Amino acid sequence: MRTSALVFERPVDLQATTPAEVRRRGRDDVRLLVSQPDRREVVPFHALVDLLHEGDLLVVNRSATLAASLPAEAEFGPFVLNLSTDYGHGIWLAEPRFGPARSGPLPLPPGAVFTAGGLRASYIAPYPGLPRLGFVRLEGSVREAMDRFGRPIRYGYVPDAFPLSAYQTAFGDRPGSAEMPSAGRPFTDELLVGLRSRGVEVAPVTLHTGVSSLEIDTEEAGTFPLYPEPFEVPAGTVDAVQRSRARGGRVVAVGTTVVRALESAISDGRLRPAVGFTRRYVTPERPPSVADALLTGFHDSKTSHLAMIAAFGGTARWKSDYAAAIEAGLLWHEFGDVHLLFRAACARRGQGPPRRRG
Repeated sequence: MRTSALVFERPVDLQATTPAEVRRRGRDDVRLLVSQPDRREVVPFHALVDLLHEGDLLVVNRSATLAASLPAEAEFGPFVLNLSTDYGHGIWLAEPRFGPARSGPLPLPPGAVFTAGGLRASYIAPYPGLPRLGFVRLEGSVREAMDRFGRPIRYGYVPDAFPLSAYQTAFGDRPGSAEMPSAGRPFTDELLVGLRSRGVEVAPVTLHTGVSSLEIDTEEAGTFPLYPEPFEVPAGTVDAVQRSRARGGRVVAVGTTVVRALESAISDGRLRPAVGFTRRYVTPERPPSVADALLTGFHDSKTSHLAMIAAFGGTARWKSDYAAAIEAGLLWHEFGDVHLLFRAACARRGQGPPRRRG
């Protein structure tokens, strides 16, 4: 897929700067763009209860968010170290930044020594092909440093700091994500009770997501490097997918991380229990084979997330969806509105979502 196919323009002000419960009434007080091959509509998020039916399966990411942004200091002065992915033995992939609104590069050559969250640290080397990120070694308990000094990772479009609880989802019970798996954020206990009462099952995977999707700077989207992220697809979730298929239901992935985890667990053409690290790309050339629908936020231009969305509906369709989202004033980023995208194959099987009552 050509990276030029992942370009669009949106007004700068269409980005959520505060959580929904701060600017409105509650977490689920966001809007949902529902996209099918033949129509689209904007509805309240709680209308999801009417869009799914008995036999459908929600697959969610149970990864919880870390306080992964540590205050740091080197010879050149203070900066922020956003930890991304834990590779064990004190080795982390990380992004050094001057601050939330100002990225690097920073003057950290290989071998440079600094402190982060009160721990002695050293910069090892940049990640190949991704100079924004680098490997660092931290001495001591990183989790204790996060507990004492860490903050949730945030960027310049969120001017105010919010507690770590604002960056957790209803499903997160395994700490490990540098940034929130934000597609699950609008779910509330009440909404989940309503979905289960309609016969919708919920099953977990784990993918500990690192720092935000980088802007693709290669001509072909599929050649842009992705760093490995840890994932697990348990046997119970594989069984749940099989049950949903047997009932004629649809598998709805809550987040791009879920799609990547599921696709990483395909072996010999079948979904199997799996655990490990993944750099899985999902693109129109490598489309998803498990999920019938994707629930996700709205993503920036030229990111790998958009390549996945194109794999679900095609380039023309996602561009029309995003144009509709912009016209409706929907909001981008982790505190923003959400997008439910049904694959054309799902509609052809006669399993498209029922039209809302009333």
